[in-house]
Amino acid sequence: MQNGHEAVARTLLERKDVDPNITNEDGQTPLSFAVQNGHEAVARALLELKDVDPSIANKDGRTPLLFAAQNGHETIVRILLQRNDVNPDLASEGGRTPLSFAAQNGHETIVRILLQRNDVNPNIADEDGRTPLSFAAWNMHEAMVCILLGWNKVNPNTADAILGQSLLSFAMRNQYEGVVKILLQRNDVNLNTTDLDGQTPLSLAVENGHEAVARTLLERKDVDPSIANRDGRTPLSFAAQNGHEATMRMLLQRNEVNPEPADKDGRTPLSFAAQNGHEAIVRILLQQNDVNPNLASEGGRTPLSFATQNGHETIVRILLQRNDVNPDLASEGGRTPLSFAAQNGHETIVRILLQLSGVNPGPTDKDGRAPLSFAAQNGHETIVRILLRQSDVNSDLADTILGQTPLSWAARNGHEGVVRTLLERRDVNPDIADEYGRTPLSFSAHNGHERAVRTLLERNEVNPNTVDIIFGQTPLSRAAQNGNEGVVRVLLGRDDVNPNITDQNGQTPLLLAAHSGHRRIVKLLWGRTDLTPRYAAALKPKELLSPEPTELSQPPFKRARRF
Repeated sequence: MQNGHEAVARTLLERKDVDPNITNEDGQTPLSFAVQNGHEAVARALLELKDVDPSIANKDGRTPLLFAAQNGHETIVRILLQRNDVNPDLASEGGRTPLSFAAQNGHETIVRILLQRNDVNPNIADEDGRTPLSFAAWNMHEAMVCILLGWNKVNPNTADAILGQSLLSFAMRNQYEGVVKILLQRNDVNLNTTDLDGQTPLSLAVENGHEAVARTLLERKDVDPSIANRDGRTPLSFAAQNGHEATMRMLLQRNEVNPEPADKDGRTPLSFAAQNGHEAIVRILLQQNDVNPNLASEGGRTPLSFATQNGHETIVRILLQRNDVNPDLASEGGRTPLSFAAQNGHETIVRILLQLSGVNPGPTDKDGRAPLSFAAQNGHETIVRILLRQSDVNSDLADTILGQTPLSWAARNGHEGVVRTLLERRDVNPDIADEYGRTPLSFSAHNGHERAVRTLLERNEVNPNTVDIIFGQTPLSRAAQNGNEGVVRVLLGRDDVNPNITDQNGQTPLLLAAHSGHRRIVKLLWGRTDLTPRYAAALKPKELLSPEPTELSQPPFKRARRF
């Protein structure tokens, strides 16, 4: 049956001991095999038998009619439908009908045959809520979509159970323009339907920049342009975020559109436009009488705050032309526009803000960090110089979290230019320690910033032997343990550096280097005449060079730590 040998099949069927409805382990009958493979003659021979059941389904619930419809065997479909004992709507275990499979695979003639029957329901959905129309659209069979929509009984507004999408929403989300055009020509399509995310067809069109579709939708009076999604985002919000100027203008022409709808995070269209640098959108929104340019998000972030953070200079200027814009309004975390501009290196914006009389050059956030601290941390040397020229900026202000100063941040990250700039100030303490006893030199040595180490050591106030209170380690210990050979050389070049100071585990710089396998540093340390190894009586130089510590040299030991 499976291979279509009609003569053999008829010979077998003439025997009384042959069961024409026998099934294999998958529940497949001889008729099912014949139909599935398009063997029309064999299928006819089987269907001529009175005791053949044409509706036996396999383990997946698939009947011969379903296989024929799925595989496009038109003649076999007609033969089966001539039988009174064939149910044309019998679905598989997943809820798929013959019409569903035919529509999915683009078998137009079979779809027409099935639709002509009064006992076929064209709106039966599978377990995921997908109808034959959904499958036709999913596979971009535009002709099939037209055929299905040509039947009055087909519901174009059925939503699937996965995303809650109607056909229009699905086509819009996946940019199936042909299907969208077909649906928009109908009067029975719900244009305001929402999916599980609360997105309407208009919202999806605007978000994805489909200007022509958005225009068509907005020309319809039955389209609500202000429906917000689950996050409170409206079509206007998406147009502003993505810079769709033409769509923005069309939306604002509708009287029912609010130009300042806030989403669940308090973000307005102006906020999104300012953040993403859409100058034209910002200008359009600021022309609306009921737009507040200072309206902040839930985190206290204003449009100006977002513009300064991302370096959108023109938008900053546009906003500051307004008399009602507060240039110094801080977020809930205490961050001002100047703080964000300084952090991200936007020099021109920093200059613009500092020219305003209402801007404080040294505001601190909830962690006690000022703009100077952020600029120093990220190595923005010019901005550091600009801020240091302000009379009311504290150049040595420590944060309230760990007690780190701008110099500490710069030294920690190896910004030698910023380190040198700060050290030019006599009011900067080059040896100030944080809450864990870590000095700028300690940070630089730990992270291997040789140039910053040299610069710091030019100041006589810097103690090269300061011990932190976390592990009791000196800058030399840190550099030796982490393999920072250049820093070790610089430190060992000074006579006032003590190479014998032990940490809380009793480890000297020599032992730390040896345990970490830094052989070149071990040799450098071994060359110091004032070296007194902790285990000199038990260890020989070659043992100190071993990548693995011996039992005699193994007190509790912690490997290199992140500072």
